Amino acid sequence: MATTVPKKTAPDLDTTEVVDAGATTPGAKPEKTDGRKRRWREHKIARREELVDGTLAAIRVRGRDVGMDEIASEIGVSKTVLYRYFNDKSDLTSATMTRWVETVLAPRMYAAIGADMDEYELVRVAITAYVETVSEDTEVYLYVMANSSGANRDVVAESERMIAEALSAVLGVKLRQMEMDSGGALPWAYGIVGAVQLATHWWISNRSMTSNDLIDYLTMMTWGGVTGIAAVAGSPARFKSMPHPLLSDRPEAL
Repeated sequence: MATTVPKKTAPDLDTTEVVDAGATTPGAKPEKTDGRKRRWREHKIARREELVDGTLAAIRVRGRDVGMDEIASEIGVSKTVLYRYFNDKSDLTSATMTRWVETVLAPRMYAAIGADMDEYELVRVAITAYVETVSEDTEVYLYVMANSSGANRDVVAESERMIAEALSAVLGVKLRQMEMDSGGALPWAYGIVGAVQLATHWWISNRSMTSNDLIDYLTMMTWGGVTGIAAVAGSPARFKSMPHPLLSDRPEAL
């Protein structure tokens, strides 16, 4: 028969823990214990998500340098509650970074990359999605990047990998549809993601041009690479065998 023992935790938790006294005797029903454990796990996951969402809101209000005391105050809980659900500040930071990537950045990028439009518009829309996401959520982005060392580096690297692999899949399909060599799709995708990310990071720190200017420059650079790849059907051998003058047909405006 199962008895209950109060668990000594803070009041905001479900404090009843089931101890199964008859789990090893015939006819015992340990499923009840498993149900309690499952409900506790579900509660913990849901509570962590609430606290992470609160942390994102605190960053947006108080800035990228927000501390644990400020986060707790903004959410309306004690710092003890944060440490009940997260091992330390690094654990909370990692969960917050992951949440932002999964709920804000990645969905916007996947929607842009997966849009049904011509190749040029696809390039521009994808670059615009990244720049505008960072521009609209600057404090969270800078919080993510400022904490992207050590164990948290994996979160940023994983977001870059997800976006690059999605872009690679699109590039591969487009090249194969045109019967071109698609072998470079993955390194090209990583190159595009890295260039756009680094240029946007530079821009967000100084805003020396408008976001539209940045998007125009990045689109021009990226599209120039895409057309260069298409001109040689994606073949490195064909590319290397050709002459490479800086300007083959000099524009009249120059």
